[in-house]
This record gives sequence, structure tokens and C-alpha cells, in this order.
Amino acid sequence: MTIPTPLIDRHGRAIRYLRVSVTDRCDLRCRYCMAEKMSFLPRSALLTLEEMALIAERFVARGVTKIRLTGGEPLVRRDAIDLVHRLGRHVGTGLDELTMTTNGTRLADHAGALFAAGVRRINVSLDSLDPATFRHITRHGDLGQVLGGIAAAKAAGLAVKINAVALAGLNDHALGDMLDWCIAEGHDLTLIETMPVGAIDEDRADRFVPLTKVLGQLQARFELTPDARSTGGPARYWRVGDSDVRLGLISPLTGNFCAGCNRVRLTTEGMLYTCLGHEDSVDLKAAIRSGGLAGVDAAIDAALAAKPLAHEFRIAPGAAPAHARHMSVTGG
Repeated sequence: MTIPTPLIDRHGRAIRYLRVSVTDRCDLRCRYCMAEKMSFLPRSALLTLEEMALIAERFVARGVTKIRLTGGEPLVRRDAIDLVHRLGRHVGTGLDELTMTTNGTRLADHAGALFAAGVRRINVSLDSLDPATFRHITRHGDLGQVLGGIAAAKAAGLAVKINAVALAGLNDHALGDMLDWCIAEGHDLTLIETMPVGAIDEDRADRFVPLTKVLGQLQARFELTPDARSTGGPARYWRVGDSDVRLGLISPLTGNFCAGCNRVRLTTEGMLYTCLGHEDSVDLKAAIRSGGLAGVDAAIDAALAAKPLAHEFRIAPGAAPAHARHMSVTGG
């Protein structure tokens, strides 16, 4: 029996984490992520869920131990739960964890099914606990609907981590209140610097908040102790007081984390990106349709041979994004 070649990039980093964009579509239009009027990929251009599963399983066979399903909003894709069940079979037999990032709008309907499929932990994007601010950031979102989804996830047995993008003038004054709420609810919280990815209707520099500043503000209000444990992603963590809650910071601009990058991203149309900040990619849809899994292996190897050492993000007034491709395409 041939042992699959481990996934090692040209800089010697082992790839253990695959993020899969189930769809580029979303039922919200968060201002820092999307333009108000978006054009989405035609359904004919997408990987089938069967192809997506086969590719993901190939990554598991070659050493990936964590898969995160993302979007867009993954739960807007019909039969997405079937994909979760398919991949969930591998948890404990090669795959350590299957997780999902969601905006929470459809969690109330699917939380039980996610748990039954083997998911034990999810991330929910939630940038404000104020209904009016939440609606403004998302352009039309209903905070009550999302909070109901979070409550359903908790009731179903899912651990919930809240993801919030720090935004100057919108939510930066209330991040301490968000942490207080997470402590009360038992949710971990990860704060994220806005990333210059995708063309939007606003200048991201106007909303950029360095997390070094946020951390200082939170340390004046909470007892924060560095925590060395990792979930396999880019966040750096702090334990909050004597609670069981952890605060994570993802700071691609003020605290570059590329040296330890263990991730690659599969888009809904089958493109494999080895770096969020670069355009280099390989077409796994073409590979699997023309060469089967052998073709997929060859394309993955080519991608890892070209994986860059680091992204080149920068935020400045009037600066163009790192690339026009929206986060929802690559997987948020």
C-alpha cells in the first residue's frame, strides 16, 4: 500500500488545516466584507458537494487534521448538511475536528443536525450586540435571529466562539461589553483586524482598528493572562479572569502570524489558494474532472511548491485591496 505524501510547503511548514468555502453566497452584506450589490458565481461553476467531499477526503488522507466549512454563509447552500455528515465520518479516524464558521442566521434550523454530524464547535460572526448597529454593519441583518441561532447551537451541545471584526466608529467602543456578554454566556471571543481583501463600497482605512490598541483597552478592564493553547488557527489567546472564556486576537496587520501558517483554502469553484493575500492558485475542479484523485494530488503538490512565505496586507487611506477577490469566495 502506498503511503500518501505528507503536505509540506516549500518553507517546511506542515499543512494540517483546510478551509472549504461551501458557497460564495451570503444572506448578509457586511460592509467590511462585501459590496452592497454583489455578483455571485453561477451554480454551474461550482464544485458539486461530492467533488468537494472527495477533495477534502484526499487532504485528510495526506495529513490534514482540521477542516472548517465556511462561505459566504455555508448554510445557505442546499444540502450543505449532507457534506457535513460525509466529512463528519472521518472525525476520530484521521480528522481531529470538523468545524464551521457561520453568520448564525440559519443556525436555529441546523444546530441539531450539525451536532449529529460530528461538529462540536462553531464560530459565529457577530460584530455588535446593538440591533441598530448590527443592522447597519450587515446592511439588513436581524440581531434577534442570530442570537436565537446561537442559543439553539448552545442547546444542541455545540461550543460557540464569537468572531467580531473591530471597526472604528462602529463597534470599537463596545468590545468590552461584547466580552462581558461572552463571559456571561460561556462563549469564547475572537477579535479580528479588518483585512484588505475584496473591493467594497468604503475605505477600510476609515474603519481599521489595530488590535494592539484594543488589547490595551481590554487589559484596563479585564484580567487577561496569556494562554499558550491553540485551536490550530492564527489567533493568539488570553484567559479572561477566573472564567473559562478565552479571548483571541487575529491581527494580520499588527501581529503577522504567517511564519506558522498551516492552512490552505479551497473555494466553492474548486480553486486552491495557499495564501489569503495572494492570487496564486491551482484548479482542483479541473484536476479532479480530468485526472481524478491522482490529478488532485499533483495539483496540490504544485500549489504547495509555490506557497508564499507571507501575505503583503497593508491598510492606508485610498489603498487598493490586496486583491479584488472577496473573502466570501476564498472562505472567511
